[in-house]
Amino acid sequence: MQLQIGDIVRFLNSVGGGRVNKIQGQLAYVDDDGFETPVLIKECVVVRRAEEVKADAKIDAKAASQAPAPVAAKNEGLPPVQETPEGEKLNVVIGFEASDLKRLSSATFDAYLVNDSNYYMSFAVMTRGDDERSWVVRARGVVEPATQIFLFELQTTDLPDIRRISFQAVVYKEGREFDLKAPIMFEQRFDATKFARFHCFTRNPYFDDPVIAFNIVEDDKPQNVVARDVDAEAMRLAMLESRRADKRRKPEPKKKNSVDEILEVDLHADELLDTTAGMTSAEILNYQIDTFRRIMDENLRLPGKRIVFIHGNGEGVLRAALQKELNHRYKGHEVSDASFREYGFGATMVKIRQIQKK
Repeated sequence: MQLQIGDIVRFLNSVGGGRVNKIQGQLAYVDDDGFETPVLIKECVVVRRAEEVKADAKIDAKAASQAPAPVAAKNEGLPPVQETPEGEKLNVVIGFEASDLKRLSSATFDAYLVNDSNYYMSFAVMTRGDDERSWVVRARGVVEPATQIFLFELQTTDLPDIRRISFQAVVYKEGREFDLKAPIMFEQRFDATKFARFHCFTRNPYFDDPVIAFNIVEDDKPQNVVARDVDAEAMRLAMLESRRADKRRKPEPKKKNSVDEILEVDLHADELLDTTAGMTSAEILNYQIDTFRRIMDENLRLPGKRIVFIHGNGEGVLRAALQKELNHRYKGHEVSDASFREYGFGATMVKIRQIQKK
């Protein structure tokens, strides 16, 4: 049975449901307790058809017509807003969802705007490339309080041309008094390489699936305010002068990698990666081994150099993988347990030896 606007639905694989406000493509926008949520049509189960809802509404309207007329409110004719004490503080997020997290190289990316507040928001979202003057408006409009809306779609071919993202907005309330909020001016570097990395898509309280999120405002605090009183031309000239001064300055000799100094390398995943969300154990282990190889290769020309690789105890998987590398790929170097007093059983020391060329 085809889904219609006005149907009352519940979500198939998650808690919640509500009235279908609009349908776009494969998405239905459902009013779930005052928060409009985009849901795949196939994930919606019809509880009541729109015709039944309309029939009940007519009965309610007839009963209301026989009751005394209420006093007109200031915001008569506007959709009711269910305000909350928490909603007096602005929380604004832009999240990018991948159409297929397992095939990021061919996926598309949908951008959504979350307005978690009691305020209406008139906004514009822009991006630009290498030329700092060539901004492109990606989306603009008004988003209602406590609402998530679709902004735009990016193809993988669009990503290399985007270097920065900007968000500007003013917030207000309709038909009632409110505390004045400062205009939102947000600008941040857009790292397109993250869209090719599975682990960069992380969980966010406003989204069902992992996303790359830009937190614009958190609890009324702007996360990246753009300075509006800076003279752009003066800044450009100052940067040019700084570069000329750098060229005139005599370069300092590079510091040598001392053989006597012990190099410590912590191979714990939380030290190497910003986040491991979405990564399998095999992917994390491969990243740790790649780091080990890089450090070894960088120090092979320093006979006598001592390197401590901190791998921890755990189940011994990483330690066994390092031993395999040292027994085959880096055979011939001196290997021993690192100082028990400093590292316990969780570290291995490698002393680089001069490898005789055949």
